[in-house]
Amino acid sequence: MTLILGVSAYYHDSAIALIQDGKPIAAASEERFSRKKQDASFPSLALQACLDDSGVCLSDIDYVGFYEKPLLKFERLLETYLAYAPRGYRSFARAMPSWLQTKLHLPREIRKELGDSYKRRIVFCEHHESHAASAFYPSPYRESAILTIDGVGEWATTSWGIGNDHRIDLKQEIRFPHSLGLLYSAFTYFCGFRVNSGEYKLMGLAPYGEPRFATVIHEHLITLFDDGSYRLNMDFFEFCHRLRMTGKRLEKLLGVQRRLPDTPVREVDMDIAASIQSVTEDVVLRMANHVHRQTGLDSLCMAGGVALNCVSNGRLLREGPFKNIWVQPAAGDAGGALGIAWSIWHQMLGNPRTMNPHDSQEGSFLGPALDPEVEVAVLVGQGAVAKQYDHEEDLCGCVASLIASGRVVGWAQGRMEFGPRSLGNRSILGDPRNPEMQSTMNLKIKYRESFRPFAPSVLREHAREYFQVAEDSDQPYMLFTSYVNEENRVPQDPAVTGIDRVRAVRSDLPAITHLDYSARVQTVDPVRHPRYHALISEFNRQTGCPVLINTSFNVRGEPIVQSAADAYRCFMATEMDVLVVGDYVFLKEEQPVSMRQSSEHYLSELEPD
Repeated sequence: MTLILGVSAYYHDSAIALIQDGKPIAAASEERFSRKKQDASFPSLALQACLDDSGVCLSDIDYVGFYEKPLLKFERLLETYLAYAPRGYRSFARAMPSWLQTKLHLPREIRKELGDSYKRRIVFCEHHESHAASAFYPSPYRESAILTIDGVGEWATTSWGIGNDHRIDLKQEIRFPHSLGLLYSAFTYFCGFRVNSGEYKLMGLAPYGEPRFATVIHEHLITLFDDGSYRLNMDFFEFCHRLRMTGKRLEKLLGVQRRLPDTPVREVDMDIAASIQSVTEDVVLRMANHVHRQTGLDSLCMAGGVALNCVSNGRLLREGPFKNIWVQPAAGDAGGALGIAWSIWHQMLGNPRTMNPHDSQEGSFLGPALDPEVEVAVLVGQGAVAKQYDHEEDLCGCVASLIASGRVVGWAQGRMEFGPRSLGNRSILGDPRNPEMQSTMNLKIKYRESFRPFAPSVLREHAREYFQVAEDSDQPYMLFTSYVNEENRVPQDPAVTGIDRVRAVRSDLPAITHLDYSARVQTVDPVRHPRYHALISEFNRQTGCPVLINTSFNVRGEPIVQSAADAYRCFMATEMDVLVVGDYVFLKEEQPVSMRQSSEHYLSELEPD
């Protein structure tokens, strides 16, 4: 038996992954345990939780891998500073302490964190090699093209290659500062959202606008070549030498000032969002066409932060040259922990792959499991009131009825998802037929912008009844948008404009249909999602609707809940109506007033996103 630990840490979204003889047995991000959004520290809490859950010890581990090469990254930092000196001194000086104290000494730091129990080898892998490994090795394809796109690793920002059985060969890369991920983040910043977390907001805002700045972006900011490579015009970006992404030159080019955070979203922000989204899709499509011409392969695997842009992925699936696309569910830096672990097993040790016809990610349910009996007993001991159901059909019958009556349900079951999406084990659920549900869940439960869309979870066997997806479509990870079928749509009133359109009914599933009639679909099957499938099946039996709203179990600025205690705190600080933990159901009206806290107090303890 060979046990490998992969580590991603010290930049943002630190995580660990454990694989045993090539099979993932655990993976989790540190933020879920520390409750600090995008925690960058060494993932010691996640590591201990995953070790305990898997029943292994540090002394059992044969190899430890780190997802990138810090010395190569430091080289890029130094060369960038010298190229822009003296303008970049402030950002350089701010970065130096952590490098001199920690990042230049990662072998020492990792061994210190692991303690005396681990004395074996530590392997370092380039950032985009980790992304590529995380994309290809768990995929269902024996051979495929690979495309990785993010902000920046060491030097690479984009790369493509080929995976064949247990080998990966990266062919070409684009280097910093030319980065599609940083271009998108620059516009995230310009529209007043937070870099590394607000990109989802920009993508959600895009359908409300018109891409009237797309030509300006293509003509002045990015040069796109026939082979999908590109160059940024760095005269308009400041991330190389300042502590901000853009400045006055971009404001002058676009004819508008940057929106400040916490100020109202303007119509021009919607147009800017639509424009950069359109340009991003153009670039990704051009890249994919080039990679397809070079490889001649039918399948593509993707990772890197840009691979989480489900709108771009949806267009690529519809219009692109590849018949099959598989995207790593933890496509960002956290997934690099899985990538380095798989890279050691297959690429370094030469072990062959065994393909799973779905994939080898186990539905991405790789985090530690809840222990409802123990965790609920603690809550009840503190005064919480819960009812236990002895049979799953009774539990699902009760919860489906509550959702159908308009209640919003926090749903915490089994193993935690690995990656940024809640996939049915740490989710907030609602009725997609309710036209008020999107605004209710955004404003009163998630405490976020009203325009943010919600995803539908649909029984896989019923997906084509509502969405334009392939026959027997398998999309369990919410990584592609699909359009609602024509017959399910409701015509729009052209007189309603701007953000007011958020309340317009656009289909017979209004709460999950975005402004452009798209939806970020999750298909649910009984193999990967047995209890969640049973719940949606019961909801379908009661209502004739095989779809639920599924959004992550957290509020704005908070990591997704990990434990029953996390779930209960969130439940009691929001206007959520019901909490389900394992077989236990908590009704809000039955909970003691003493255990409630105001949403203002709850949110005040969180970092703004």
